[in-house]
Amino acid sequence: MGPMMRRVRAALGAAHAGPTAVVTLVTVLLAVVSGLEPWRVVVVGLMMAANQLSIGWSNDALDAARDADAARDDKPVVRGEVSPRTIMALAVGAALTAVALSLLLGPALAVAHLVALASGWLYNAGLKRTLLATLCYIVGFGLIPLLVTLARDEPRPAAWWAVALGGMLGLAAHFANVLPDLEADRRHGIRALPHRLGARRAGAVALVALAVAGVLGAVGPGAATPVTIVGAAATVALLVVGLVVLVRAPASRALFRVIMLAAVAAVVTLAGAAGSIVV
Repeated sequence: MGPMMRRVRAALGAAHAGPTAVVTLVTVLLAVVSGLEPWRVVVVGLMMAANQLSIGWSNDALDAARDADAARDDKPVVRGEVSPRTIMALAVGAALTAVALSLLLGPALAVAHLVALASGWLYNAGLKRTLLATLCYIVGFGLIPLLVTLARDEPRPAAWWAVALGGMLGLAAHFANVLPDLEADRRHGIRALPHRLGARRAGAVALVALAVAGVLGAVGPGAATPVTIVGAAATVALLVVGLVVLVRAPASRALFRVIMLAAVAAVVTLAGAAGSIVV
């Protein structure tokens, strides 16, 4: 593998590729089932991919020293494969790309997207150390349905329950994401809500939030269809898996993966009532 390919691989490794792919997929699926025109679906998908890449890269750039202290050798920056300065430059470039793409879909969506992007950057820049950390996740995930409905030719608000569903998934994702790093985070003065609750209680909150999201996804659209039932059943199955993970390994990253899969299941639930997220 040549030097260029190694740098590209390192950059992708610092981009939090898993969550980036899942959040982008969820957004695209929502855009499709809500009836957006194909070109708008493509722009929304590219915008969200750039948004998430920007947040992921800025996280690794800003956390380089903390990750090195915690011996996070899963991070390319810690392994010396790419510099924090390079990753930050990529983060800024991706942010500008995301903002430019959002402007193609109108001022209302551009403003909502800017709030979502800012919530991720503010989290990385310091709010992760405070009780406002959870709010950053709730805002970021809760705005996803609104980004889709505002991308329409005639922008419309999203249904309240769809926004609440996204927010609950965001809450669950935040709690599950920090569980493996609780001790290292405490050493660096991070005292967000999950850190104050401890691993098992934080994991329990994540699962409760996941359950609430499942209920909203099943009840919110109003009419049950075979697709809705499949999505709801998948959410229930993931909730059971999450309970097992919480009992056996509360500080593992497995619970975060369960939450990400639950986000996809929630969209499957909504697919049974296409367009229902639009007011």
